[in-house]
Amino acid sequence: MTSCQPKRRRVEHLRCSAQPSSIREDDEDADDRRVGVERRISIVVERYGNGTSKRYFLDDDDSPLQGILEERETKPDNNSQSSNSSETNILWLPDVVKDFVFPSGFPGSVSDDYLDYMLWQFPTNITGWICNVLVTSSLLKAVGVGSFSGTSAAATAAASAAAIRWVSKDGIGALGRLLIGGRFGSLFDDDPKQWRMYADFIGSAGSFFDLATQLYPSQFLLLASTGNLAKAVARGLRDPSFRVIQNHFAISGNLGEVAAKEEVWEVAAQLIGLGFGILIIDTPGLVKSFPFVLLTWTSIRLVHLWLRYQSLAVLQFNTVNLKRARIIVESHVVHSVVPGYVDCNKRENILLWQRFMKPRIIFGVSLEELSGLEKSVSKVKALLKMYTKEKYILTLNKLNKDTEFSVSFKVNATSRDVLRCLWQAYWLEENMEESFKDKDSVFHWLKQSLSEMDNKFDDFLFKLDTAGWNLRESNLKVPNQVLIDQESIPF
Repeated sequence: MTSCQPKRRRVEHLRCSAQPSSIREDDEDADDRRVGVERRISIVVERYGNGTSKRYFLDDDDSPLQGILEERETKPDNNSQSSNSSETNILWLPDVVKDFVFPSGFPGSVSDDYLDYMLWQFPTNITGWICNVLVTSSLLKAVGVGSFSGTSAAATAAASAAAIRWVSKDGIGALGRLLIGGRFGSLFDDDPKQWRMYADFIGSAGSFFDLATQLYPSQFLLLASTGNLAKAVARGLRDPSFRVIQNHFAISGNLGEVAAKEEVWEVAAQLIGLGFGILIIDTPGLVKSFPFVLLTWTSIRLVHLWLRYQSLAVLQFNTVNLKRARIIVESHVVHSVVPGYVDCNKRENILLWQRFMKPRIIFGVSLEELSGLEKSVSKVKALLKMYTKEKYILTLNKLNKDTEFSVSFKVNATSRDVLRCLWQAYWLEENMEESFKDKDSVFHWLKQSLSEMDNKFDDFLFKLDTAGWNLRESNLKVPNQVLIDQESIPF
């Protein structure tokens, strides 16, 4: 790679500068080599999710931290022949498109037949929607918007225009589902309860735009398209979230039957709701009274949202996600007790985002962020030495009265390492003094927290297992946007 050339030139320069200029020095180096002593340059590599990397040379403590950016090097996956074939078929796609279209870790994160199925499914869906447009046009003509048998060109044009406007409304709404599926697809496994609730909030906003078309019929396309977009976004959040919930229900591997029976419940509720809805709009004078319709809709919608929250609150996941991990880690650090999954699910705040929980923990930061404003090589080397046995590096900063923790994960880090860094962060938050004077004080507390974690983390895992938590499956995902890999080369 051309971008790697500076690295090679620099290494050659270091090798040359290490060559002795006197015979005595030559003899000393020869003696060193005979006893097996070898000088090495420490290198830290940041590997990014898009395949690029940045290489840092830590040979000079007094110099600021600087890196050499390297372009992506394509390396075939040797795990299976099918995976290699899938990866080869999409090599021509830009990374942005791959990340948007395929699941994280593709092709290794899905079965071998995934790509073939999707390549056949895509044209299948295209033909289905072409048929949908034709059917929509026929439905509009059937209710009086134009006619197949009519000879008026104006009537035919009106029917076509109405069909195009109606289908365009659906098309604009479909963009919302495209955005959600492509951009946020990896979020639903972690917290399906939260995203299912947010789906109802966004869907309510979309329904309000639809309701407003009665007041502004001239703006029908704008309002209906906006409403459809919001409802499509809601559907993009709702469907994947509910599939995770259905999978949680199917403890006997009977996912298909669980989904089918859920459909029975939903259709029964739909029929009852349609019946009551028809009774309401059939009330004399109600159709012409928009304020009454708005008041009725608002009241019922609020009840709907409250019922949705209650239905999600009774779910009892026995797997550990980031929010539940915070609850159980804090309980163990403070009280030396791990709550059971039933109690933990009750304490979990469905609406609160993990990033707004205290203490604030930022995952997946870069080496430059870890090194602080001074971008000190010596600080990075000290952190690497301190966290030699760990698959992550944790630092902290004081922001007024609050403490902010930054975490960088190393290559091959697992969900266990996410739990370890959470435990360390909560121990520091609970035990660290209110203020510290200098960098040495920070390093003292970091070392002490690591020592405490070594002594108590096994007890935490034991209590986690005895409390009924499923340790075989975990939703604690290691952020792969930035991963750290430490190397060294001889000179």
